Amino acid sequence: MPKPVYLDNQATTALDPRALEAMLPYFGEQFGNAASRSHAYGWEAEKAVDRARRQVADLARVTPREVIFTSGATESNNLAIKGALEAYRAAGDHVITVATEHKAVLDPVKRLERAGIRASIVMPRTDGLLDLDGLREAIRPETVLVSVMAANNEIGVIQPVEEIAALCRERRVVFHCDAAQGFGKIPLGGADLISVSGHKIYGPKGVGALIVRKRSPRLQLAAQMDGGGHEFGLRSGTLNVPAIVGFGEACAICGEVMESEVLRVAALRDRLKSKLENGLENILVNGSLERRLPGNLNVSFLGADSDALLIALPDVAVSNGSACTSATVEPSHVLKALGFDDARARSALRFGIGRFNTEADIDYAASRVIEAVRKVRSVGFGAAKG
Repeated sequence: MPKPVYLDNQATTALDPRALEAMLPYFGEQFGNAASRSHAYGWEAEKAVDRARRQVADLARVTPREVIFTSGATESNNLAIKGALEAYRAAGDHVITVATEHKAVLDPVKRLERAGIRASIVMPRTDGLLDLDGLREAIRPETVLVSVMAANNEIGVIQPVEEIAALCRERRVVFHCDAAQGFGKIPLGGADLISVSGHKIYGPKGVGALIVRKRSPRLQLAAQMDGGGHEFGLRSGTLNVPAIVGFGEACAICGEVMESEVLRVAALRDRLKSKLENGLENILVNGSLERRLPGNLNVSFLGADSDALLIALPDVAVSNGSACTSATVEPSHVLKALGFDDARARSALRFGIGRFNTEADIDYAASRVIEAVRKVRSVGFGAAKG
């Protein structure tokens, strides 16, 4: 059986062959530990890490010393949220986030609540965008941190990061942004702490970074992993040199192709949307179309359960929610936070279009989805009503 057409690029992206090529020497003859400062093997590894740090910094438009390598955006989110609340505990005990955030933000906030931190979970508008007036009202004198993602992993909605950053600066609150989905696709804006990930931009899995912006007064952050003081004292542990090299190369490639790639991928997304709308009735696009990642399309096919659709589409790789919560039987917390009933939430599919997709992929996937929706609707596998 041929491999399915891959349209799940919000879950992960294929490793770019150029990034793989850059990584290969560090699995073999260049195997040194970047923290070994007494011989050539360590020096080579350190030089490779320094180069990658510059490549990440260039794409993020920050300085290399603002880049802290981690195992990925989940670890970066935990370091940012827990590290800021711990560092500023004397100044306050309140954190604000949004109901549509990734679980890698919501779950650390829940853990902090169990430890005595107070949290406010702001609801978005029905188009997925944050209400800035609602955020302004939620900020208290004891608020330490606001955490709002750059772009949603399920519905692709891009938040007004610059406006949020300005509000947080005005109120002297630390602003953290989970930018795993937006990095390499949109400008990151002026957040103090920014989480990014390698495998969302055609780099390897298991590597990412927390960008800790320089500001005055100096931003405080408490390390969550101790044991050697690596990464400027914020993240101890032997560096994964091959993955870091691949991440850096993926960033360099993004910097070269981002402008043209955004236009091409958005055109493919619009092509898919048009074909689905022309071929089917009773479908609804979820989230703002005006402020949206170029490769994201989240559609509810009313009257067709998304689990049944996935079974009917073995030759098209799509999803019905975040890859990190795919084992749950509950409808998407993102779509529920937008105020949608179970019928709409349970009939949604997420299409993630990326660098290696073609018009032929889109045309094939559209025809197969139209066929599957008609079949599922005809046999009565409708979404549960809410």
